[in-house]
Amino acid sequence: MKKAYAYLRVSGKAQVDGDGFERQLLAIKKYAAAHGVRIVKVFREEGVSGTTDWDDREAFTEMMGLLLANGARMVLVENLSRLARDLMVQESIITDFRIKRLELVSVAEPDLGSDDPTRVLLRQMLGAFHQYEKAMLVAKLKGARQRRKAATGHCEGRKAYGYLKGEPEVIQRIVALRRKTLPLQAIADALNRDGVQTRMGKQWTPMQVSNVVKRAAPR
Repeated sequence: MKKAYAYLRVSGKAQVDGDGFERQLLAIKKYAAAHGVRIVKVFREEGVSGTTDWDDREAFTEMMGLLLANGARMVLVENLSRLARDLMVQESIITDFRIKRLELVSVAEPDLGSDDPTRVLLRQMLGAFHQYEKAMLVAKLKGARQRRKAATGHCEGRKAYGYLKGEPEVIQRIVALRRKTLPLQAIADALNRDGVQTRMGKQWTPMQVSNVVKRAAPR
């Protein structure tokens, strides 16, 4: 069976105790049962507007972290309005899922690849925007390196995790725990529980643990 996450959202705080979550989950479970999908986790976005970008949504952000950390690769929503009410936000999320090769299913509208001219145009515009944004980021980084080289005579990028004092020991611990087949989330929880912070002084996420494991893997 395919594993999937269920994503539920209500806009107002007053709706949190209503039947919105129950209705959405019932529709999603019905679809999952009919299509051989197992829901492994349910994410509830409480009192968040449908026009809010996904990176400002706590539950959605947590779900994306798990999706990108080799968790389930499918997300089920009741309909596109639960994903977002704003068309641009909808298309932005759909495009991001496609880029990351994740599967997004609206149980009320299974075909998200609509040939509607407006949606096609928006996807083309978003694709062009993402390409431009990436090109601008590369240009900014290149400019910063050139300025640093002109000022100091040399330019080195940020060292990978493991270069600074104490980091090699953390890598060894992560690799050892992963060899015991511990899930990425469990490893992140163990590090956070013991007060081990990332280089930026923040808590570990499954995605960060995954990056360390990949870099430590034999080539």
